[in-house]
Amino acid sequence: MMNVLFLLLGCTGSGATDSADTAIVDGSATIRFAIYNAAMFRDGAGDLAAELSGPNSPQGKQIAAVIQTVRPDVLLLQELDNVPGEDALSAFQDNYLEVDQGDSAAITYPYAWAAPSNTGVATDFDLDNNDERTGTGGDAQGFGLFEGQYAFAILSMYPFDQDEIRTFQNFLWKDMPDPLLPGGWFSEEELAIQRLSSKNHIDVPIETPDGVIHVLGSHPTPPGFDGAEDRNGKRNHDEIRLWADYLSGVDYLVDDGGVSGGLAEGERFVVMGDLNADPFDGSNIPGTIFQLLEHPRVNASQIPKSDGGAANDVDPSHQGDNAADTAVWGLRVDYALPSINLTVADAQVFWPAPGESGSGLVEGSDHRLVWVDVVIPDE
Repeated sequence: MMNVLFLLLGCTGSGATDSADTAIVDGSATIRFAIYNAAMFRDGAGDLAAELSGPNSPQGKQIAAVIQTVRPDVLLLQELDNVPGEDALSAFQDNYLEVDQGDSAAITYPYAWAAPSNTGVATDFDLDNNDERTGTGGDAQGFGLFEGQYAFAILSMYPFDQDEIRTFQNFLWKDMPDPLLPGGWFSEEELAIQRLSSKNHIDVPIETPDGVIHVLGSHPTPPGFDGAEDRNGKRNHDEIRLWADYLSGVDYLVDDGGVSGGLAEGERFVVMGDLNADPFDGSNIPGTIFQLLEHPRVNASQIPKSDGGAANDVDPSHQGDNAADTAVWGLRVDYALPSINLTVADAQVFWPAPGESGSGLVEGSDHRLVWVDVVIPDE
């Protein structure tokens, strides 16, 4: 369907397939899906690719060691710069993931794709209304100092069904029915070009041995860094709503290949991403994340938790369970939400308590890796 599929072939890893320790549940193998906001972004275009071209990036080593420890079968790796003409993803695979990091054994993902991103994609408009200056990060389709900053990639032990990949990078915010647009903020000309997705929304079907599971990946804008108009909070709400509507099978959604409609009933999926929305705390519009947590097709019954999160009591006013937090500032913002037609075998946040094995590895990012083990049940 998509005209960007050739990128998949250009970003594959090499070498023997390696995978997570496999458990068997009801005769089927568990498949581990993980989301990790690795905070591997830099201030200049090409800086990350240059840094990862050699083996001596301290952050690269820490992030790789976390991934090698958890060993997900499918990984959504976020905040990894994807600059056109550069290849930070392949450099990270070749020089870090596929190299032992201390006691952590190398891991190879035969299938990988760095998705295009709206971050830093320039417009001719003053989208952030800062004294009519244009050309800043806030005037891009998604905030970014250059195209591809804060982008994300997907890595997998199993092949992608390339013909069925869907992306919603170009979908316009105004084309969502009853959008939460900030009243009076955008001109009609700006609304005609303003995309909804601050990075991208991708549906990548993964061909596992037991059947297809769709990865629904996105990274909505954080609900802050704005003013009383709350344009980022409203955009965050509607970026999350896009997936809720997609699961509801709405007709208004048109992907970048011109195909309309949502995810067919009965399809299996895992919604993954740093969604920048906590159920109980933070500055989101109330109910934002519950659009997914309470969706009838989503199984949100098992909440990933960690000992490190439980020990990280940074906010006395925190209403949620600290153990469920996924960010160092004390919020649950990173999610791996399976469909109700998948069996959940386990789900955790990789965040060892201080002094526990692996506790030093997590310092590479201000987010923690979240994973869920699922099984496709026998029908």
